[in-house]
Amino acid sequence: MRKTVYISFLVVFLVPTILLGASPSELERQIEQVRLERETLVEEQKKLQAELEAVNKESQTLGAAVKSLDATKKKLNADISVTQSKITSTNLTIRSLENTMSEKERQIITHRKAILNTISALSEYDSRPLILNILSSVELSDLWRDRSQLESLNTRLEEEIDDLRETRKALNQKKLEKEKVKEEQVSLKGQLSGQKSVVEENQKAKARLLAETKNKEVEYQKMIAENSARQKQFEEDLFRLESELQITLDPSLIPAPRPGILSWPLDNIFVTQRFGKTSASSRLYTSGTHNGVDFRASMGTAVKSVLSGTVQGTGNTDEMNAQLRREGKPICGSYGRWILIKHDNGLTSVYAHLSSSIVQTGQNLRTGEIIGYSGGTPGVNGSGYSTGPHLHLGLFASQGVEIRQFTTSLNCKHTIVPVALGPSAYLDPLDYLPAIATLSR
Repeated sequence: MRKTVYISFLVVFLVPTILLGASPSELERQIEQVRLERETLVEEQKKLQAELEAVNKESQTLGAAVKSLDATKKKLNADISVTQSKITSTNLTIRSLENTMSEKERQIITHRKAILNTISALSEYDSRPLILNILSSVELSDLWRDRSQLESLNTRLEEEIDDLRETRKALNQKKLEKEKVKEEQVSLKGQLSGQKSVVEENQKAKARLLAETKNKEVEYQKMIAENSARQKQFEEDLFRLESELQITLDPSLIPAPRPGILSWPLDNIFVTQRFGKTSASSRLYTSGTHNGVDFRASMGTAVKSVLSGTVQGTGNTDEMNAQLRREGKPICGSYGRWILIKHDNGLTSVYAHLSSSIVQTGQNLRTGEIIGYSGGTPGVNGSGYSTGPHLHLGLFASQGVEIRQFTTSLNCKHTIVPVALGPSAYLDPLDYLPAIATLSR
């Protein structure tokens, strides 16, 4: 870990100071240096991820939970170092592009001056009538020499104009590249902010977990059981409300199931719980069955939008629970931190139990864009009443889902969550995600 810390120090503190006044070759050297350093960081990151996954496979005990939080913290710090390295690399790339653009702009100025001089020379020649040119020529060869010079000027003018067009084209291309890199920079800064917030929540979670359980295994198991009971109560309340709504859906507005319409929300896929109840004809949502798909994901794993779309809303039911707990009122077991995204093809996706969200309502997203970070670890703000780290992905027919206050619930009256306007509005995400050979149960 000492090596990782040292490299992180170099990336964060030294590189910004060497940006100033760097030549193109020096910038290239610096970009390569940062790339090599990041490769070392990524290898450390992979090692820590493997260690974290091994810890999360241990039995569900208080000791394992604390051990998981400690391993998660190390992994998150490695994630932050990698993201910071990417930010430094994009800074260097932007500087390199700016140098290239400055050179192209100088070339444009040179071409313009050459064109202006050529036009002036042509104008001077054309201002004299042809008869005067003939009479002023002592010999006929002088006249032909002038004509040759005129043709040469025309050729030069055409060449300069062509060079100017090419230089402008190259400059515009570099400007587009710079804008794209700047967009990436903004995205990376958002990711860094999200990762840092997950680290903060992780640190708080360990202290909260030990305080609430009094560092006793029996208290931890009691908390897990309560979480499961409250989650079950929430699902029953939600099913009852959605069953009462019973909206009539227009099938023509729902895309036919086909693998690959959606992309995976995580880089590494392992399904831990599937949707609904499998039958010979279709998968149906019924009381007591699952209304989405759960994926194994350690806390702080990047979560991506499964398709381009617009953020319809975000929320965190844990924040309301904290207030209710202080007031001594019943609390609600539900989604925790969630994001709802409406896609242009009639589908809407929801991502729940997040440890961090980095998007805002109304924001337009691209397919595969990072929207937040997975959670689910008990005691972490945003996990809801999950009993372990994972990502919950739900899918709706867009016409059949609304964000509304859960006023008919027993304990979730103040909770605002996405609600299906009838069980038929739920769709199986696995019908639209890429096909895979085998799925875990």
